[in-house]
Formats: sequence, structure tokens, C-alpha cells
Amino acid sequence: MPDWSPTSWKSRPALQQPTYPEAAALDDTIAALSQLPPLVTSWEIESLRGQLADAAAGRRFLLQGGDCAERFDECEPSTIASKLKILLQMSLVLVHGTGKRVIRVGRFAGQYAKPRSADTETRDGVTLPSYRGDVVNRIEFTPEARTPDPVQLLRGYERAALTLNFIRSLIDGGFADLHHPEYWDLDFVEHSPHADEFRRIADMLGDSVRFMETISGAPMGQTNRVDFFTSHEALLLPYEQAQTRQVPRRTGWYNLATHLPWIGMRTADVDGAHVEMFRGIVNPVGVKIGPGMTPDWLTRLMDVLDPDNEPGRLTLIHRFGAHGIAEALPPLVETVQKQQRTVLWCCDPMHGNTEQTAQGIKTRKFEHILAELEQAFELHERLGSILGGVHFELTGENVTECTGGARGLSDEDLKRAYRSQVDPRLNYEQALEMAMRVARRVSKPG
Repeated sequence: MPDWSPTSWKSRPALQQPTYPEAAALDDTIAALSQLPPLVTSWEIESLRGQLADAAAGRRFLLQGGDCAERFDECEPSTIASKLKILLQMSLVLVHGTGKRVIRVGRFAGQYAKPRSADTETRDGVTLPSYRGDVVNRIEFTPEARTPDPVQLLRGYERAALTLNFIRSLIDGGFADLHHPEYWDLDFVEHSPHADEFRRIADMLGDSVRFMETISGAPMGQTNRVDFFTSHEALLLPYEQAQTRQVPRRTGWYNLATHLPWIGMRTADVDGAHVEMFRGIVNPVGVKIGPGMTPDWLTRLMDVLDPDNEPGRLTLIHRFGAHGIAEALPPLVETVQKQQRTVLWCCDPMHGNTEQTAQGIKTRKFEHILAELEQAFELHERLGSILGGVHFELTGENVTECTGGARGLSDEDLKRAYRSQVDPRLNYEQALEMAMRVARRVSKPG
């Protein structure tokens, strides 16, 4: 693209960007970041793109999940391992239930920036910049903490690298070995109402692996490791710019900060800076589709972001809420069909179902999350479309942030272990239950 460069976004309106007090300090930090090694590789990105193309055709299924916003102080082994474990467990359930290979994409190693409704926050008559995630500023309500600091960009890169290094070490070391699903048990799995069902699934898959190895007389390849990819909302454009590069023996520009970057609804203006940045990178890209998205807007986004209609390039992640999806989704699916586009449809049943309790605590109801997900499957089937993935905000920890689920968490239970600083997440038991509900809903081919 002769009219595109990693800095051409600067000529467009850029929303959700912090105001740094010293432009020179930001420039110096971006220059330093651009010289550091990439976090992911172009061949990993190309592999994911091919797998997403399979999911769009119904041959694979995408599981995307992780924290709403990562915190620097949670870059430690047990937290990272717990997130990896729950995604592995969920994928095991989905493989068993769907009869399809599952693409595992984590919302981590870069999910440090968050969009905000307002640029400032006022408490007791004091107004300060809003907290925009650890990669921008700090959550403490002081002028020093809330002032955007470009050094945080370097800290974010470092923690993303540490997270990726640990995940890769775990996977390469056999952490995901199907011969040993017991490695994936979390400390509180014994208390889950679905523990026995999960173990039956794990044992069944393990028995199948051992049976095939007995028949063939040799170990089955790749049963001791899995592919694992990263994703984050590419919100902070200077950070994304610094890691966008050309690589030897390949054409085009790759965002090497993550495998699958996505654009949120707040920054999906076709003429805006984020779409400009995304249109020039080779990565597969996601776009969140929510209330307010029109057929014309979606058509223009597809024209700009995927002009050649390449399978695996564009993932549309819809998020309407349980009470809005029936009306909002069909016109957009029909638009994609009329345009004869190949996209991967993915359901995010979390963001459209956020509400507040009477005490002012932000939460989500398990039954609303599940209701949106079930409607999504039904609507896509009725329209002759394929729902090829799900997108969850979740944690491997035993938090109490969403109500409902098999344990029937109530509003009163939320205060027991509410840890999120931004959005409420499914805890381990709720996430595993959700995977089992999805697996039951998606029939095996044939």
C-alpha cells in the first residue's frame, strides 16, 4: 500500500489516546521500543490466519478469552498458569463436544490499555485523568499516578515478553500434554459442580490418545503440546506502531506485538486512526460489532480492512446483549452475505450484558451471558451463517464478579472476592460451565 505507513494513522482523528505531558519523552520511548525484539513472529501470525480461515468455514472453532485488563502486578507465575489452565480446560471440553480442532487465543501479553467513557474522573471535587490501564498510567487517585507516563509503555512490553516466555515454556515443556490432563487441575477444581464431568472428558480423550498410539505403535504427534496465540485490543497506537515492522522474505507489514489485534466499537470509525493503522497490517484482525453498527458502516469497514476478501483476515466479534441480539444481528449477517464476504463470526456475550447492582457494583449475570450465546447460535443457523467462535472475559482465579452459574452466586456474594479494576469476569467454575454449555449446543459434524 503506497499510501500507508506505520505512522500514517497520525493524519487521522485518534480517539482514546492519552495526553502525555512531554511529546519528546514519548517519541524517545517509541524509538526505543521499535529497536527491541518482536513479541511474536510472522510465521505464527500466518499460521493463525490459516486456522481462522478454517474456523470461518466451520472446520475449526475459536476460543478467545482472558482478562478484561491485565495488571502489571499480576505478571507472576501462578496467575499466568491459571489463565492458561482454564483456557486449556475449556478447549478440551470444546474439542470433545464440537468434534472440531479448537484455536486457543488468549487476551493476554498486551491487554494493558482500556478505553474510557471520559477523559477525566472527579472525586471529592478533585479532577484527574482517567485510569487507562497500566501501560498508560496507574490506578491510584493521585496526580503523580494518573499522569500518563511513556515509561509505562516499556514496562508493558517487558511484562508482555515475560508472560509470553513463560507460556511458551509451559507449553513446550508438556504443560498441555493430553497424556496428563491432571496437570491442568486448579486448586479449587474439587469444589466445582462440573469437576466429575470434566474429568470424564479428560479421561476419554486421554484413553483415545493412548488407544491410537497402541494401534499405530508410535506416539501421536503434537499430543504433548498445543498452538497458543495472543490477542489484545490495539488501542494505544504509539505502542502498536513501535512493533509494526517488515520481515525478511515476506511482503507487507506485521504488527509483531500480538497475533490477533482487534478494534473496539469506540475506535471503529472508518475514517479514524485505528482503522487506518489496521488496514495496512498483514495480521488477521478483529472488529467488535455492537449496538449502533449499521449495514453501511460494516460494509465500509470490510471494504477498507479486507478489500480482497481474504479468508482468515477479518473476524467480526459481535456483542449486543441478551435483549438486543435478536434485532441487531440479522441485518449485519445479511449484509455480509449480500456482499459475499468470507468472515469469521465470533460471539462476545460479555460486554453487552454489563449492569450494576443496587449497591453500584458492576457485574454480569451468567444467565444473560448464556442467553446471548444461545441466541447467537440459533440466529446464525437460521440465517445460514456459521458462528465460528466465542470471546469471554474470564480468569483462572476463584473470583466473585459475575452472578449466577451452577453455584448460584448472588449480588451479596460479589463482595467476597471482587478483584477486577475494570470489568467483571467469569471465574474458573463459571468459565468451565460455559464451555460445557457451548459444547452441548454445537453438534458434531455428520
